[in-house]
Amino acid sequence: MTESVEQKKFPVSQKIKDAMALIKRGTDTLLIEQELEQKLARAEATGKPLRVKLGLDPTAPDIHLGHTVVLNKLRQFQDLGHTVIFLVGDFTSAIGDPSGRNTTRPPLTREQIETNAKTYLDQAYHVLDPDKTEIRYNSEWCNKLGSEGMIRLASRYTLARLLERDDFAKRFAEQAPIAMHELLYPLMQGYDSVALEADVELGGSDQRFNLLVGRELQRQYGQEAQCIITMPLLVGLDGVNKMSKSKHNYIGITENPNDMFGKVMSLSDDLMWNWFDLLSMRSNEEIAQLKKECENGRNPRDAKVLLAKEIVTRFHDAAAADAAEQEFVNRFRKGAMPSDVPEISVDNSGEPMLLAKLIKEAGLCASTSDANRNIDQGGVRLDGEKVTDKKTEVAPGDYVLQVGKRKWAKIHLK
Repeated sequence: MTESVEQKKFPVSQKIKDAMALIKRGTDTLLIEQELEQKLARAEATGKPLRVKLGLDPTAPDIHLGHTVVLNKLRQFQDLGHTVIFLVGDFTSAIGDPSGRNTTRPPLTREQIETNAKTYLDQAYHVLDPDKTEIRYNSEWCNKLGSEGMIRLASRYTLARLLERDDFAKRFAEQAPIAMHELLYPLMQGYDSVALEADVELGGSDQRFNLLVGRELQRQYGQEAQCIITMPLLVGLDGVNKMSKSKHNYIGITENPNDMFGKVMSLSDDLMWNWFDLLSMRSNEEIAQLKKECENGRNPRDAKVLLAKEIVTRFHDAAAADAAEQEFVNRFRKGAMPSDVPEISVDNSGEPMLLAKLIKEAGLCASTSDANRNIDQGGVRLDGEKVTDKKTEVAPGDYVLQVGKRKWAKIHLK
């Protein structure tokens, strides 16, 4: 049996503390934090990198930014020098993951699985370093189990434990069908961790139960239990719901650069910082510094541009990001407004001004209350971005301000 991290304590260097801070950023769950710290310290002391696993079932042919949140975390482990395993669940795709579902999902055909797996991998390499990625298929070991192996595996977990899962419990209480093959899914995913001898497994927040099954099965097979990290679901462009194609609030990673850039620029300022935590490869220190600058008066739009360019560069290239930024500027500062827009200078002694007051001072509304009403109704745009927060303050600078469809002004706030 592998010596557990509890049996021998390894010194925790500053490098390990910094790595932990990066790994923890944006996570929903990290179990167990002290165990992971010791695993990292052991890897540093012995020179043996951790085996970090992410399993994805290729149940859909393409992915959006929301799917890349866990891939980004995996890339951080790669950059820290650890072995990452991108596990294609070709065997478990034939079962269909019931997580978060209240109806039985039909299994995929072998042809569908192979087509979708190739698409997943092609797109995942926009985030992962191909040279540092170990690709595995769980049919390697699952097909070898046979009837006897499956029965032995099933004997290691109880029906009562499986029914603790929220989606199974709900369907059981409602007397909705739960197929036997669905009950096997958490066991098969957990067995993947045994076969790969994973030190860490990542997943979405809806995967927590399955990841915990992996910890338990590893103990039963005499292995050190993996640590688990779950990532939150990315909030979509509407700022309310998780990113989803059905909600039409997503950014597909194959979208053209201009659309991708423009959609990121439509984010609210608050949501932008959440996206920095979950999607950016910038260091914690860089993000903290950027946030501090914005709190001290820098236009949050500058930070949003940096995020948009980083995302476009990742899925296209730097030249495409530069061109998309210029297109955005041309569209919203130049080409999308009338040619006779008045230029107005507003003096506020170098201090920021509430947007509603600026709208009134520019003569675009008769009163601040009228301006606030337009903000509430989504009728105000600053440099092409819709503003819906009445508390928005505008720093000194040059802007294009639009109220409704017909009122425009080029503002110089000083």
